Amino acid sequence: MDKPVFNVVSFSGGKDSTAMLLKMIEENIPIDCILFCDTGLEFPQMYEHIDRVEKETGLSITRVKPEQPFEYMMFEQPIKRGADSPITIRYGAGQKGHGWAGPKMRWCTQKLKDIPRERFLKAFKPYYEMRYYVGIAADEQKRLERKNNRNPNHVHPLVDWGMTEADCLEYCYRKGYDWGGLYKIFDRVSCWCCPLQSLEDLRKLRVNFPDLWEQLKEWDDRNFRTFRPDYTVRELETRFRFEEECTRMGKPIKGKAFMAELREKLGREDKNI
Repeated sequence: MDKPVFNVVSFSGGKDSTAMLLKMIEENIPIDCILFCDTGLEFPQMYEHIDRVEKETGLSITRVKPEQPFEYMMFEQPIKRGADSPITIRYGAGQKGHGWAGPKMRWCTQKLKDIPRERFLKAFKPYYEMRYYVGIAADEQKRLERKNNRNPNHVHPLVDWGMTEADCLEYCYRKGYDWGGLYKIFDRVSCWCCPLQSLEDLRKLRVNFPDLWEQLKEWDDRNFRTFRPDYTVRELETRFRFEEECTRMGKPIKGKAFMAELREKLGREDKNI
């Protein structure tokens, strides 16, 4: 006997997943679970948005969290590392915590999202055929080509509807959702402390969310990894202040002369910045 289908909406709260959810409701597409993986690292406005969507749609949003908070995993969690591990070699045996994530070690995605999600869904899988609705926009071809997004149980309704990222944002605005202005500040909204975000987004974070910027500095001061391979957070702050000073003086904030003076301010001779 075929198993019944269990329809799961993967909901991050961002523009694409919000547009997908709202249009699925409009189209009367069956929804059995709206699943939000709460990293604890979303902007306050994002949490307010998610609460509002739940209230106004009348549909319950299931929030799953990791067993341990991000800060514990980054600083305190015991990690088994071999004697030849670069971390062991550089910092000694017994170094706790994962430290900042990086392009080749995105432990945060697995620990904060993947594991909590699979732990929750495990109870349903023996009894249902799982169908996952994923909010990938029609103009995100590179994401569609990733192996995990080619799973036959994954459905991409935004692609079927031909809705681009810009379409999704405009659709949500028409529905009255504005995330407290987050998308007026950032083109893409993710965890506020992500080391992989662009320099431009970090500039905006410092200006618009000074409390979060101070938290970022505090975490970076405690970390055995630097926030980015080329900068600590405090060095970024030095750079951004220098950019502001140059702008006030009508001087360029790029080019050889700017970078040479920046290296001098940072007390660095290397050119990898």
